[in-house]
Amino acid sequence: MIKHTLIPALFLIAPFSMLAQERETDNRETFQIGGKFGGTYSNVYDSQGEDFSADPKAGLTGGAFFMIPVGKYLGIQPEVMLTQKGFKGSGSLLGSSYSFKRTTTFLEIPLFVAFKPSEFITFLAGPQFSYLLNQKDQFNSSLASFIQEQEFEQDNIRKNILGFVAGVDINLGHFVVGGRFGWNAQSNRGDGTSSTPRYKNVCAQLTLGFKFY
Repeated sequence: MIKHTLIPALFLIAPFSMLAQERETDNRETFQIGGKFGGTYSNVYDSQGEDFSADPKAGLTGGAFFMIPVGKYLGIQPEVMLTQKGFKGSGSLLGSSYSFKRTTTFLEIPLFVAFKPSEFITFLAGPQFSYLLNQKDQFNSSLASFIQEQEFEQDNIRKNILGFVAGVDINLGHFVVGGRFGWNAQSNRGDGTSSTPRYKNVCAQLTLGFKFY
């Protein structure tokens, strides 16, 4: 008799127990701060240049993020990241083929609007401000080879670039796995007169982070 009574009682208690546990572990309305590190896979689009083609290039990214809740399901998540982008290119110069690799390092500040349908997943989208810190070029051909690193004091290169980023975070307790896809709205040229090929960056990111709350 006791056995038959316990079984229905367990079915009644289980949903309330799960709800209580969810409330204890749900941190969507809590301010959070954290750091993350990962890799990038970037390329360029909207390229213009004679006999110019680009291939994607791997890089690194890392930085900090802040989750500012606006209720349970919405939030604002600004981030501060150091990100390597770039591309590998090939073409012809004076009848000779060449290979070219460019690595650009940006200070990036995305400002995300976060949608949090559950404590396990967060969807993010918003604008991103990028500031070019450094650029390293590697050039190889049968005529010449060189490595050049510069900060563009005299070159007509845009250092402040506006773009857009969208992504998703998978929240696993204090750990968060993040994926992002971003693209620039502005090209690398300052006023369009630079001799370098015109292009815009596009980049995918995968990161692992740890958050405090």
